[in-house]
Amino acid sequence: MPADAGYDQARAVWNGVIDKHPSAIVYCANPDDVILAVTCARSQGCLVAVRSGGHNVAGLSVCDDGMVIDLSRMKTIAVDPERRVARAEAGLTLAEFDAATQAHGLATTMGVNGDTGIAGLTLGGGFGKLGRKHGLSCDNLIAAEIVTADGRLLRTSAGEHPDLFWALHGGGGNFGIVTAFEYRLHPLGPDLLVASVLHRYEDAREAMRFYDKFSRDAPDEVSVDAALVTLPSGERGFSISACYAGPLEAGEPVIAPLMKFGSPIDGRLQAIPYLRIQSAGDSLFPRGRRYYWKAQFLRAISDGAIEALLEAYAKAPNRSSLLVFQQVGGAIARVPASDSPYANRDAALDCFPIAIWDDPADDAANIGWARELWNAVRPFSTGGVYANNLGDEGDERVRDAYGANYARLAAVKKQYDPTNFFRLNQNIRPG
Repeated sequence: MPADAGYDQARAVWNGVIDKHPSAIVYCANPDDVILAVTCARSQGCLVAVRSGGHNVAGLSVCDDGMVIDLSRMKTIAVDPERRVARAEAGLTLAEFDAATQAHGLATTMGVNGDTGIAGLTLGGGFGKLGRKHGLSCDNLIAAEIVTADGRLLRTSAGEHPDLFWALHGGGGNFGIVTAFEYRLHPLGPDLLVASVLHRYEDAREAMRFYDKFSRDAPDEVSVDAALVTLPSGERGFSISACYAGPLEAGEPVIAPLMKFGSPIDGRLQAIPYLRIQSAGDSLFPRGRRYYWKAQFLRAISDGAIEALLEAYAKAPNRSSLLVFQQVGGAIARVPASDSPYANRDAALDCFPIAIWDDPADDAANIGWARELWNAVRPFSTGGVYANNLGDEGDERVRDAYGANYARLAAVKKQYDPTNFFRLNQNIRPG
């Protein structure tokens, strides 16, 4: 409650831009607590936000005046190494989940920041280093337990409430509060081959062309991302990082062209523990800084896109600002678009500027820069967007995330949440 000690710390989320004051924050220890919180909020007509990791850039896991139902203390995980299945409660972070599965030499696709919650990641789709080989996080979901708007606890799977289970494969938090997930696991690690190269800004044009071709030709075992970056010296550059999810010796000839191309400022090729790979980006995105981004999918990096990106990135307002390419495709692209809500299976890359800063006085400059860069690349995009990278962008942009699957999602929403009780999300209205 607002008068309690620790309230300001409790209401804070990952993105320091978000400054909201809920009337109550309810920490749940088990599904019964979640049911009680939902029942209470519904009876009082209370606005509800649901939080596990609180890593959403739009701050949808906290609200003004309403109730935050917080799952962050629900952290039980059970790994069955024989069946290669993990049952994980919704309060786990990616780092906690990965540590538990890697103890058995297993893993499944998870994201790129250790303190992200598994719940929001999975429900929105779930990109990660293993996605091209094993599919999205949601593609590896085999069951889920969910508290619905009317206070029921349901187990969902392909054979139990199948329409609801389908909707949980990327449809976000629209349908209830998932309290536990069951995932398919895959043998992995402990070490993977990782490469990183950094090119000068004056060489970025050719390096981006090379990256576009290398990423499109890469086998499923390769996840290769890239970014326009600013070095501590103020010099700008283009970095490429690749990870090979397979035997170390098999990865070397595959990654060799990346290491040989051009005249990079720096280049490294080494075997790194998977857990360290998964936490490598944590220092870039610490909790409490100010963040803003806008994302869109590309099928390729055209020359027009390259020119637009280089011109716009040159105006980046500070050294923390990034322009990121996150590779998708591979196994993700081979799932039929109607098999899950995640509709943008034909995309090759997710492209988005990330503005990172600290002073609220700089909000307008940083947000304006990110929007300008996004608009410059817009003519070269597919029109689609990854739901987990959406900010507060409106109904039409939510529809861009789901495409032809939106109507089916709206029907499932009408069945399980006809009053739109769960609406602090990338909202799908009951239809």
